[in-house]
Amino acid sequence: MDGQTLAGEKFNDAVLIGETWTKTTFEKCDFSEAELTRLVTQGCRFIRCDFAKADLSESRHTSTAFQNCTFDRTVLTKVNFEGCSLLGSLFTDCRLRTWSLRETDLTLASLAGADLRKTTLTGLRFRDANLTEADLRETDLRAADLRGARLLGARFADADLRGARLDANGLVQAKLSGARVDLETALAFAGAHGLRVD
Repeated sequence: MDGQTLAGEKFNDAVLIGETWTKTTFEKCDFSEAELTRLVTQGCRFIRCDFAKADLSESRHTSTAFQNCTFDRTVLTKVNFEGCSLLGSLFTDCRLRTWSLRETDLTLASLAGADLRKTTLTGLRFRDANLTEADLRETDLRAADLRGARLLGARFADADLRGARLDANGLVQAKLSGARVDLETALAFAGAHGLRVD
């Protein structure tokens, strides 16, 4: 598919393995339970689309936007997102291990309870994202923007948070024991917990 605009189309249960889609817009399309293994998208837009139980494993996405999309029990193993936006998308019980994200915006995305262990999330934008109870142990979050993110119960043991930006609520809500931080974050952590540093 190249340069098309599709609205309300149903691709559920479709087998679309290894296809390449370029500059195509999908709005309110249903991809539930579709076989999208090794799909390649370039400059596409998915707006309010449903990917419940779809298989997107080994797919690659460049400069593609997934805006307010639903990923419920979706297979996202070995998926590569580069220069993408996942703005406002909801991820529930998805298989996310070994996915790769570079220069990708996760503002307002919901990843509550997600298993993101040992993932490289360097420099990514998580503004106002929901990471409640997410497993971020041993994750590389250097220079990531976590301001406004909901981090209640999120686990950061052995994560690298040097240069990451967190607000006071995040520093109080998250489980940061064992995380690696820079001096600025350490001082902010102390302040958020009512400590005085002289």
